[in-house]
Amino acid sequence: MNSKQSDRRGFLKKGAALAGMAAFASSKALASVTPGLIKGELDTKLGTVADEPDINDLVYGGRSSYEKTIAIPSIGTLGSTGLRTLTPLQDSVGIITPAPLHYLVQGDMHIPNIDPSKHTLIIHGMVERPTVFTMDDLKRMPSVSRVHFLECTGNSGMMHYKTLLQDLKKGRKDVSVIQGVHGRTSTSEWTGVPLSVLFKEVGLRDGATWFVAEGGDPNAELHAKSIPVAKAMDDIIVAYAQNGEAIRREQGYPIRLFCPGFQGVCSVKHLHSIKLVDKAYQMQREISAYTNLKPGGMASRYESQVGPKSLITFPSDAHKLPGSGVYEISGIAWCGRGKISRVEVTLDGGRTWTDATLQTPVYSKAWTRFRLPWTWNGAEAVMASRCTNEFGEIQSTMEGLAKLWGDDVTPHVPAAEILRWWADTKSSEFLNNPIQFWTIKTDGSVEDATYAPLYKLPA
Repeated sequence: MNSKQSDRRGFLKKGAALAGMAAFASSKALASVTPGLIKGELDTKLGTVADEPDINDLVYGGRSSYEKTIAIPSIGTLGSTGLRTLTPLQDSVGIITPAPLHYLVQGDMHIPNIDPSKHTLIIHGMVERPTVFTMDDLKRMPSVSRVHFLECTGNSGMMHYKTLLQDLKKGRKDVSVIQGVHGRTSTSEWTGVPLSVLFKEVGLRDGATWFVAEGGDPNAELHAKSIPVAKAMDDIIVAYAQNGEAIRREQGYPIRLFCPGFQGVCSVKHLHSIKLVDKAYQMQREISAYTNLKPGGMASRYESQVGPKSLITFPSDAHKLPGSGVYEISGIAWCGRGKISRVEVTLDGGRTWTDATLQTPVYSKAWTRFRLPWTWNGAEAVMASRCTNEFGEIQSTMEGLAKLWGDDVTPHVPAAEILRWWADTKSSEFLNNPIQFWTIKTDGSVEDATYAPLYKLPA
């Protein structure tokens, strides 16, 4: 046997021994062996820093210490009695939002940690067989996994832009329009039991056209919502998993209702009770909150479906381009009704539009990533995206949305007056899907060109 063969056999024996240790040794033993092995063999080759994890760090892995993206606290949260975070859209890639970066809207400071072995879901009311389901019951039933977005009802509203300005005046420096105004949306893969399966199990009585979903945390703010049965029979899920693992506490552990394409308030967390009824219950979240107040004092209720919406996430106002050259414009588009079929990008403030490339597969009621190559010559540019869904519905400008609001009021209110009202009123507006324009300045900085101009409208 020559020396090379001997060295090779010795190396293989050493490798087998290490593999055996990895398979059978205790975590403590691995923790003492692995760092030395990595430091001795990999640091020199790869130039990595000496902060290697041990096995206990890897049983539920973390990210590199060089990655700093976070879901920042929401704007206006100083002194707040609720927990709210914002998804960093400006750093997003693809369409799936990591669970730690999923936005959060919590009405109080309490996030329950419910024991799943003790948690139940009762379905009662106008049903033939009132039933209490345990978590084991639910996980034995037919399940689905679907990719869908979730979005807070007020996301992209003028009220959030006004709050952002207040935070900036107070000296806050970690927030931008892309995250502060638009960051209440995320997309995940949701796994659970179709609510239609559970309804067939209990048997709906004639006349049961609505159901009331109620959250099950007795120590938190009560969350209940009336939802049409027709939506349940279409695509609602009783979800117990998100992105391949159990739903996290802040997202409703151990189960939440998930209503694809509907405003986020409908997707009740910590789901405990579903009552079948013959009409909406007219609760606080349906008559005094999450309603669109119009000029004159009238409000529209039970508007739930999110319209076609898109955002250029790069470049956006969280970025600064280092200089002229080739870039890839990238963003997300989504809609509460069907799939996104087209995204167009303008580089001249809306005078001309170019089709962007859509990342496949394109899912229904989910983010769709779009991309467009762009060579920047260093001159000022005004860019935006607009999307169209498979039914031909097109995303509108802020002025177009104002016209829709004005046309919906009797007597008619001109769009310009609606825009001034949005800028001045203290009321909130919901289900917003305006085209977001960004101005690329000659120094590479990026500024909002949709919300700021509303504060310059003539009185």
